[in-house]
Amino acid sequence: MNKNDNKIVLFNDKQVRRHFDEEKELWYFSIIDVVSVLTDSPRPRKYWSALKTKLIEEGSQLSQRLGQLKLLSSDGKKYLTDVADTETLLRLIQSIPSPKAEPFKLWLAKVGYERIEETEDPELAIDRAMQTYLKKGYSKEWINQRLKTIEIRKELTDEWQNRGVKRGLDFAILTDEITKAWSSKSVKEYKKFKNLKKQNLRDNMTNLELVLNMLAEVSTTEISKK
Repeated sequence: MNKNDNKIVLFNDKQVRRHFDEEKELWYFSIIDVVSVLTDSPRPRKYWSALKTKLIEEGSQLSQRLGQLKLLSSDGKKYLTDVADTETLLRLIQSIPSPKAEPFKLWLAKVGYERIEETEDPELAIDRAMQTYLKKGYSKEWINQRLKTIEIRKELTDEWQNRGVKRGLDFAILTDEITKAWSSKSVKEYKKFKNLKKQNLRDNMTNLELVLNMLAEVSTTEISKK
């Protein structure tokens, strides 16, 4: 994927239209385009219409998670198109009986199994995170720094929870204040500055940025305790 392209992504030489919601920080993909890629159906709209009706009749909650956005069509005009975010799309793929969908289904099963393993042995999550970062080309020095930031962040969020701070919006507001204190930017502004969308901000920080962020969070934790 080209993270700067807000309109089209290529999948096996076929176009899949998409849109990034800046407010929600979510990608939305054209379901018809994905159906066309996975099924090779000559009439993807009809295929999707039948599948959507089937899901509704079965009482699937997926039908309630779908949305519509105006996306550019091949005739140069924009039409309302059924879209889904990444999570919903992956769940939809599981309902598509197609050989091309099988790799996705196998991958989802593997990820699910690994999550169960990590619940039983959290150290596995750390090992897998390190291997993932190495595969992405990060240096071992950076990875050690990044893993330390996770530990520092956990100590901070534990302290917040002990003080009655709620996860979600409260955490986001406080994190914004901490980020502004050392960078003069909110998290959203910093991601925009680095030309990021859904990517993790800390995964795109330099060693110096990671250190400054850790210092800010350690200080916040100590201030909160006192």
